[in-house]
Amino acid sequence: MKVVSKQKNSRMCIICGLDNEYGVRAPFYNMEDGSVMTRFRYRAQHQSYPGRVHGGLITAMLDEMGLRALWAKELSEATFGVTMSLDTKYHKPVPYEEDLIGRGVIVKDTPKFCVTEACIYDADGNKLATGTIKYIKLDVSQIADGATIHEEMPYLEEDGVTEIPFF
Repeated sequence: MKVVSKQKNSRMCIICGLDNEYGVRAPFYNMEDGSVMTRFRYRAQHQSYPGRVHGGLITAMLDEMGLRALWAKELSEATFGVTMSLDTKYHKPVPYEEDLIGRGVIVKDTPKFCVTEACIYDADGNKLATGTIKYIKLDVSQIADGATIHEEMPYLEEDGVTEIPFF
């Protein structure tokens, strides 16, 4: 599937923060169909049992893709929200140190709320985890103690990715 543009990364987010030494540092892309996608790898620091990623970090990735799906649909990073509910289903163990693909899509969007679905796949297209996430839309100043988007999301590192395979 073709990439339309790349989204910004934050400083310290556990999923996308480029300054977080323990983070996943995942890049996110706006796709031609209005979804968001990422190609990423968990690391050994993200394990629960040997060879498996901690369920909380799997859920955190699904949550991140959920709100970013709204940004992909709007082609803007201006709308923010807070997770109201998140239903995670673990289909298979998620490995670390292996290439993974994530995808998030909007299911419902109103002026005040948004519902998204996000999935994590292995490189062969096997579905490893899914989430349905509901957000309430809020101004970033209501969420982050007066911080601005420019302070928290400063990085846009182009990497030349123009297409991400999807199953």
